[in-house]
Amino acid sequence: MQHFKTKPLWLAVLIGMSANAIANTTSDNEKDKDIETITVSPKGLISYVSAAASKSDTPIVETPVSVSVLTQKRIQDIGAETLQDAIGFVAGVYNGPYGVDTRGDWSKIRGVDPLQYLDGLQMMFGYYNNARPNPYMLERVEILKGPSSTLYGQGSTGGIINSISKRPKSGTFGEIWAQVGNYDRKQLAGDFNTELNDDESLLFRVNGMWRDSGTQTDYVDDNTLYVAPSLSWFASDATKINLSANIQKNESGSSTQFFPHVGTIKPAPFGQIPSERFVSEPGWDKYDTEQQAFTLQVEHEINDLVSVSWNSRYSSSESTYRTMYSANWPPTLEADNRSMARRVLLSDGEADVFTTDMQLHAIATTGEFDHTIVAGIDYQNAKTNTDRGYDIGGLIDLYTPNYGQLPNLPTKVSDAAIAALGDTQKDTQMGFYLQDSIKYGGLVINAVLRHDRVESKVDVAGTETEDQNATIGRLGVLYSFDNGLAPYASYSESFKPIYGQKAQGGSFKPQQGEQIEVGLKYQPQGTEHLFTLAVYDIKDTNFVRSTPEFDYQDGEVKIQGVELEAQLEFDQVDVYASYAYTDSENLTSDQPGLKGAKLSAVPDHMLSTWLTYRPERFLPGLKLGVGLRYVGKTADGSTDVVMNGQTVYQAVTTDSYELFDLMIGYEFDQFDISLNVDNVADDTVITSCLSRGDCFYGQRRTVTANVKYRF
Repeated sequence: MQHFKTKPLWLAVLIGMSANAIANTTSDNEKDKDIETITVSPKGLISYVSAAASKSDTPIVETPVSVSVLTQKRIQDIGAETLQDAIGFVAGVYNGPYGVDTRGDWSKIRGVDPLQYLDGLQMMFGYYNNARPNPYMLERVEILKGPSSTLYGQGSTGGIINSISKRPKSGTFGEIWAQVGNYDRKQLAGDFNTELNDDESLLFRVNGMWRDSGTQTDYVDDNTLYVAPSLSWFASDATKINLSANIQKNESGSSTQFFPHVGTIKPAPFGQIPSERFVSEPGWDKYDTEQQAFTLQVEHEINDLVSVSWNSRYSSSESTYRTMYSANWPPTLEADNRSMARRVLLSDGEADVFTTDMQLHAIATTGEFDHTIVAGIDYQNAKTNTDRGYDIGGLIDLYTPNYGQLPNLPTKVSDAAIAALGDTQKDTQMGFYLQDSIKYGGLVINAVLRHDRVESKVDVAGTETEDQNATIGRLGVLYSFDNGLAPYASYSESFKPIYGQKAQGGSFKPQQGEQIEVGLKYQPQGTEHLFTLAVYDIKDTNFVRSTPEFDYQDGEVKIQGVELEAQLEFDQVDVYASYAYTDSENLTSDQPGLKGAKLSAVPDHMLSTWLTYRPERFLPGLKLGVGLRYVGKTADGSTDVVMNGQTVYQAVTTDSYELFDLMIGYEFDQFDISLNVDNVADDTVITSCLSRGDCFYGQRRTVTANVKYRF
């Protein structure tokens, strides 16, 4: 059993006030219900409200933590084809640290891998057994930065990405979207919403997509087919029920090739390895996933001041993974300086997951203090199963490959030379949390206390059970001035259980983090603009580093940074701009080269800007967009390793790079025509290199032409 050293008594005292607040509710709160809250800017580009930070719709300028929200309109403007694309302009977020990867959406927030959520419930369990979500099914994306365990349970110090699904609305409307692009991309999608009865108590919406596409990696597809229907029923004036489903099938392969340092970041006799090079075998390589997910959301108002919400999802997914990568680790070229030995990997994964979150919301007053209280219980039950097989893949010439020389490649895990069947894990988690947001004039105090109980059963060659508990908290203070300035400070903690056995021997300890953050939020009066500034200091204990062979657990990691984000909306021009500086250090480690090293795949500086011009005065309907993404240097996660007076490993650092994106479009009548170009100059960039020996190529020029018909 593990507990945090910190036992914040002051948190319990503050939250204890909430019990009295509920008992002393008065009708004074009713006057606040009629005040209109502007949630989205007139163009739909800037959201002023977020639910991620407090599990209730709260103005961003009254939230004493860092949160960024991407609206559906913003995602459309930048032409994001994946969730990974959508978050590329957010301060402190490095999207695609491992290059273009068809298997999932990867990112670093404040130097750490975030957890992914959908509609407030955790989405990913295990590895390579889930279907990748599509941005077209989303209403918005909320990025909560820093430790977020207090409301969401087990989580990293980096934060969470919470995507919000499209839901039925009043009225009848829809659109049809056709898209073509390079890499033989063909895509057709649609979204339709309607009312099913005269009193509008039954609303229905369905969106879906079909895509047939290649990728910048030879012989790797990016095909998808999904349909997402949803039904909303207003059972009474006080009760709303929403039932939604997501049926999805993706057919792809592994676009990530794990190229060696020599031939990518280091010179090689035959030059740089082409970014489109495919290491595996055509026709055999695949990463195919299927998923069926069903979500139930219930909202009920007990009275004007108290309400209950219940959110549950069951999902079942499976994956078939066939790929090849370097047989040697770190990856190396053979003596001919052009060939690489390959290893065959077969992996079949399954995941059956039930997640639920029940919340009590209350508005109350004690004297001059207004309280917004959220008390909840969440539960997760995830069963994952993975069968793996390994075999010999022979040599491949990375410069002039000759495929088809292995006619007897195994197609089943059981046929592999080394087969491991039935790696089953069942994780259950139950958490109890209580939050009180207290307002006194312009002062806002947000306090959260949470307790988690986690149990994991792993069945490999027997049954192994691990139990881990934690009590954590968060305290934030913000003051909102009449001129729109809102300085704040917060302290928050995180907890993430780690399962299995360390390569060093023994069980993993829970990964724990704490953060101190100060910042400033500014929403100038009379404008649509929104500015945020954050300075943070994170300490991550029991940090885990992964290699293809083992997971190592280090001691402490320190991360410090500054983030600045500005969203500006004028009559004809809008701007999304961000800057982030991140500095990290591995304070303690038993592994050579890790102590004193920076975290891998984390840029020191990032700067991005997206500007859209809509000249409504002289050419209504025209829209022009331009984006700049600057990514600074990234370390490989190690220092030089010297043994017996000789350098056995020399650390590498990637070069900084900048990419330009363009959008041109025209809207007329019911049509929206646009052309999006990412990486206009078609630069070949390396997004990161790791000390384990591999490097990753970033996105090459990608062009898509779109026609939307709205009705």
